[in-house]
Amino acid sequence: MRNMPPYLFIPHTTLKTLYMALIKSYRGISPQFGRECSLSENATIVGDVRMGDECSIWFNAVLRGDVARVILGNRCNVQDGSCLHVTNFGGKDRPSENFINGNDIMLEDDVTVGHNATLHACHIKRGALIGMGATVLDKAVVGEGAVIAAGALVLGGTQIGDHELWAGVPARFIKKTAPNQAESYAEHYVEYSRTYLAEQK
Repeated sequence: MRNMPPYLFIPHTTLKTLYMALIKSYRGISPQFGRECSLSENATIVGDVRMGDECSIWFNAVLRGDVARVILGNRCNVQDGSCLHVTNFGGKDRPSENFINGNDIMLEDDVTVGHNATLHACHIKRGALIGMGATVLDKAVVGEGAVIAAGALVLGGTQIGDHELWAGVPARFIKKTAPNQAESYAEHYVEYSRTYLAEQK
């Protein structure tokens, strides 16, 4: 993947796990993918995007790692119409290869990003669920197994604890989540993506 031309459509006949997504390098850096990732036909993946195994990026989703890094762990799913973007370093070079919250964006393992959500330069911990149409802004941290309700606005710098449900504009704490309430969605989307990949064979 490192030697791809700067603008390339990859059909499923060329690469088994990626079919007809738009994959584009930026300043010589191309996205990197783990095993058995599924990218829908009109998903867009740009620049320094680093994806683990069994991730799925769905229709019209955009992951744009142009001025900083987008990192996905294993079994993450970014659903239809969602956007993940980053914040630049103020004209300076990247100061470290480590994850930098507020510039990069990180989704740890088993994160679900619902339809039409927007995530910007934030940190989403393992097993969290970002609801449909929610927005999470720079330097926010969403804890393990936490749920951000549909349409919620998580302001920049907000710290959300593990297994908490937040909702509203701006988002506020509502209650604790039920066991495995958020984590189970990632399991379902691994199965969905396998079905889609099987259709391409």
